[in-house]
Amino acid sequence: MSERPDWTRMRREAPGWLKRDKFGLFFHWGVYSVPACENEWYSRNIYLKGSRQNLEHERRYGSISRFGYKDLIPAFKAECFDPDAWADLVVKSGAKYAGPVAEHADNYSMWNSRINPVNSVRTGPRRDIVGECEKAFCRRGIRYLTTFHHQWLWGWFMSTDPDADVYDPVNEVYYGPALPLETNRYQPYRLPDAAFCRIWLEKVKEVVRQYRPDVLYFDGRLMILPEEVLYQAVSAYYEAVPEGIITYKQRDLPEGIGLRDVECGRFTGVQEFFWQTDDRLEDKVTWCIVQEPRYKPAGRIIQQLADVTAKNGALLLNVGPRADGTFHPEAVRQLTRVGDWLAVNGEAIYGTEPFSVAGEGVTVSDEEDYNAERLRQQMKDGLALESGQYRLTGNDVRYTQTDSAIYVIGFGMPEDRTLRLAALRSGAAGALRSAVMLGSGAEIEMQRDSGALMLRLPEQLPFEEAYVIRLEKA
Repeated sequence: MSERPDWTRMRREAPGWLKRDKFGLFFHWGVYSVPACENEWYSRNIYLKGSRQNLEHERRYGSISRFGYKDLIPAFKAECFDPDAWADLVVKSGAKYAGPVAEHADNYSMWNSRINPVNSVRTGPRRDIVGECEKAFCRRGIRYLTTFHHQWLWGWFMSTDPDADVYDPVNEVYYGPALPLETNRYQPYRLPDAAFCRIWLEKVKEVVRQYRPDVLYFDGRLMILPEEVLYQAVSAYYEAVPEGIITYKQRDLPEGIGLRDVECGRFTGVQEFFWQTDDRLEDKVTWCIVQEPRYKPAGRIIQQLADVTAKNGALLLNVGPRADGTFHPEAVRQLTRVGDWLAVNGEAIYGTEPFSVAGEGVTVSDEEDYNAERLRQQMKDGLALESGQYRLTGNDVRYTQTDSAIYVIGFGMPEDRTLRLAALRSGAAGALRSAVMLGSGAEIEMQRDSGALMLRLPEQLPFEEAYVIRLEKA
């Protein structure tokens, strides 16, 4: 029996640049963007006989015995893909780190892979998506991220239709060998074999060696892989990118090995550790482009960014490009609006630290994570579950601070135009010299007693989504 890996030497804290920058973008884009049907789990769900995506696929393309997921690859041409335009969008949004999904669960590698012939250089776009993005983003000073979801490939394509093309040995290069149907559960009885683990690991190593991403993001379900394989992946990354950071979900890696990612989630208050949430710009339950897409307004993203920042976290926001490589105009509009707000108010986000409390107000936020129970249900139904959301109001604020200032981030006009902030009452936060609203330059009238700090807001706010008041420390 071999000794267990020594994880202690792999421990890492979030790098200083990430604690400073706090806002990133990533892009679910691949063969599933061609049908743009319902969500990015299309590659799996079309093989669940009778599911909505199965019925829609067979209506559009024919039986999955004759036209399966592999047959969509030639239509993924990415004919308008421009990595410099993607970099422009990142900069306009105010995000500081960004990158594409390197491989989703569908065995389609978005880089020049030697281990996997089903990749974006040999097929489809005939371009190295990961490599081209890395170069373009680096030129613009954007920290680079790649994401991996390919542990889900174990059992992913196994179908309830015995005639599906996934069971034809000729197609193993696309789907992998036939496995028991139960392997498509979140926690299967039959775990990945040595061949699957070897290829899984080599894919990670290829991307790490070729592109050296600043952030290596792992989606959930790592727990189905042997500990030694995970250790080798983590070791390979930190050896190649000593200043980089791995993000992981739930308890997939030992605590302290990287950055904990809370999918579509949040905490109720300030955390001692730095963390990340990944979430969607999409306002439908999808991480990829879909027909008739809908997007969250910039105000909701700004609220989320402020809430996460106040609780010692970072926001990694997804937006899915169309199959041709362009972005929907509404997605661009909302991201640009976020960037416009950050251009004026970013000093309350970038380079800040949490205050003693995250904020105050009337809205209570429960802790939330897209946990194992929700993933099991999603595997059963083939559909993601909507995450609980809350809206901050004009009577809610979030706090951040630097050595010289405390920032009050508000989300609309409070009753009678006066903020009453108990957390900043006399004796609670040190002496304050002045209060200025960013974007207007207007000095804000303030009064302070043992009960609260009272700030009288002007009739007009610089942004409808949120405002920031900078309180200078004496």
